[in-house]
Amino acid sequence: MAKGRGLPLEPSSDELHDLGGAALDLVVDFVGRRPTAPAVDLDGAHDLVDTLLAPPPEEGRPFADLLSLIGDAADVAVDTAGPGYMAYIPGGGLPGAAIAELVTLAVNRYPTVAALAPGLTAVEASVARWLCDIVGFPPEAQGILTSGGSMATFSAIVAARHARLGDDASDGVLYVSDQIHHSVAKAARLAGLPERAVRVLPADGDLRLDAGGLADAIEADRAAGRRPFLVVASAGTTNTGAVDPLADIAGVARIHDVWLHVDAAYGGFFLLTDRGRARFAGIERADSVTLDPHKGMFLPYGTGALVVRDGDALRAAHRVGAIYLQDLAPGALPDFADYSPELSRELRGLRVWLPLHLHGVGAFRHALDEKLDLARAVHEAVAGLPELELPWETELSVVAFRHRDGDDAGRRLLERVNASRRVFLSSTTVDDRFVVRVCILSHRTHRDRVDEAIELIRSAV
Repeated sequence: MAKGRGLPLEPSSDELHDLGGAALDLVVDFVGRRPTAPAVDLDGAHDLVDTLLAPPPEEGRPFADLLSLIGDAADVAVDTAGPGYMAYIPGGGLPGAAIAELVTLAVNRYPTVAALAPGLTAVEASVARWLCDIVGFPPEAQGILTSGGSMATFSAIVAARHARLGDDASDGVLYVSDQIHHSVAKAARLAGLPERAVRVLPADGDLRLDAGGLADAIEADRAAGRRPFLVVASAGTTNTGAVDPLADIAGVARIHDVWLHVDAAYGGFFLLTDRGRARFAGIERADSVTLDPHKGMFLPYGTGALVVRDGDALRAAHRVGAIYLQDLAPGALPDFADYSPELSRELRGLRVWLPLHLHGVGAFRHALDEKLDLARAVHEAVAGLPELELPWETELSVVAFRHRDGDDAGRRLLERVNASRRVFLSSTTVDDRFVVRVCILSHRTHRDRVDEAIELIRSAV
């Protein structure tokens, strides 16, 4: 780059146009091939990995060669961006968010101290406020954008620990069901809580946290001299999409003065729909909620969020002052460094703000309603196959079913469906039984691909 000027790290305007144009051509081609691309293609992965593990050269290489290698790396993968990806929780990667990210990384403003980039901080602050609003939190609430649900849950546990336990967390107890995401236990460990602090309660027959059992456990621990301080409920589990009885759990949390955190990383954005709001009744009574825009808003991986009812409590748990920041007077906008473990990070707000303003909230609501409809279609089709059983209701967009002939039959079914390379499903284990999961949450997945998945399941049976 710019070898004539002796400044290879400072390309000219023409060179930037060439770089951007070539990269955009790759993206357009990649997106255009999603409908026909295999749902999983790992052919040649070994040789490709060996090539990419090579160290960088002393002298630069042609951009075209590097871009070709990047394209190969993008293709040799499970196609998490394609319409056939119905495993785990899909992530879409909206093109508008990618454009926002190009701008974000190129201008490279510092977003965690508002005085250094007030305009772009306002962009992120508006997104954070919108997230608080869709949950139903009051004006004093505060939201932060994180790298994902794991970091959001970590900050929530830190805030709850600080607010309810103070400096000594040795006898604290937090409560989860056996269906909660494993990131909660990991976050608790990183937050300095001993393993015994995480009390795992058995889920009920519908795989939900039982509010009565929770109350009993809190009372027993308190009588034993321990300090219950937090319960984590789920607004859509990863295993089956089960939604805990949030209103009942909120009532227990209020009576016993424990912090209620709701893991809505997967399901939270269904709040934009009428059905989602009905199923999540009570979520507005939580103290904090995790949301993942890189799931329900179809944005790029690395876009999570935490919203906290009492913004001051979040700030008190995270803020540490520094004399070398004394020149930066606080203003009306939040300094996000005071609400998060992160001091240096990229601006995350633009990748959310631009798609919302470009497409409008209604476009996301319509897409999420479509996913609920598609999941219902899969549920009804599976219910019509006598060889399969649906032990649990489909509440959101995860359909979980078992083969009546046992686990080996279920595994063979999954292998046959995935061998088609048109759809990619996953499995889990519930009550020591093998369970096949169909999770529909990609903005590129529509009725044609779901009908194809249904036919593949029928053929595999």
